[in-house]
Amino acid sequence: MPGPQIMLVGSHHLANNNRDLINLPIEDVLTPGRQQEIEQLVDGLAEWRPTRIAIEWARTNQSGLDRRYADYLSGELSLTANERDQIGLRLAKKLGHRQVYAIDWNESAPGDPGQYDFIAWANQHGQEDRFGAFVRDGQAEADRIAGRMREQSVGQWYSDLNSPEAREQAHRPYFEIASFGSDGANPGAAWVGAWYARNLRIFNNLREVLGPGERVLVLYGSGHAYLLERFIKESGAGVTIDARDYIQDD
Repeated sequence: MPGPQIMLVGSHHLANNNRDLINLPIEDVLTPGRQQEIEQLVDGLAEWRPTRIAIEWARTNQSGLDRRYADYLSGELSLTANERDQIGLRLAKKLGHRQVYAIDWNESAPGDPGQYDFIAWANQHGQEDRFGAFVRDGQAEADRIAGRMREQSVGQWYSDLNSPEAREQAHRPYFEIASFGSDGANPGAAWVGAWYARNLRIFNNLREVLGPGERVLVLYGSGHAYLLERFIKESGAGVTIDARDYIQDD
């Protein structure tokens, strides 16, 4: 039997929770027009016929995800703007899946939290302006992308977001974060190391979902996509499928 195939679908946080250092302002995706476009996106992804769907939901709370999906199937749940609902649950229902798989890990890094606080380090070592410029430049780029998205369909959002160039661009700022520090203390590098470790934990959870002949669609925040793709390819855990081949972006 052939090995597993994995389609990694990087996503914007459609509910725009504003929890990141730099946030992309997303318009309301619950409007009739955007809902129709999301349905079209889901229809395209469904053509791949994934056998399992894994999403950014704490693995330790699989039971909570099971309840949420059951409520959706029974008509007791109205979907929120979150991409886990809009794409993950909607796609699973369309395909008749009995379960959606939770694979996230997002706990505190080990040790003293101060060892990872690159923002405090920058403020304490005269690099406030440099850090401020990093945030301003990143937010300006996010605002530029948001402006373009207002003229695009949801399918175009996801087609653009899942290109190799977009994944590399999303990953590149971590190298700048890693540079905040010195030989004596390098909280930037420690924080980025913890980010890599988090994604390795996510990848380990994903591997438990894989199996011979499975076709697993992974829906995750786009910031994770570069590393997860590298881990899948470098480990030989499965064959990656380009989501853009199934995204209707016209």
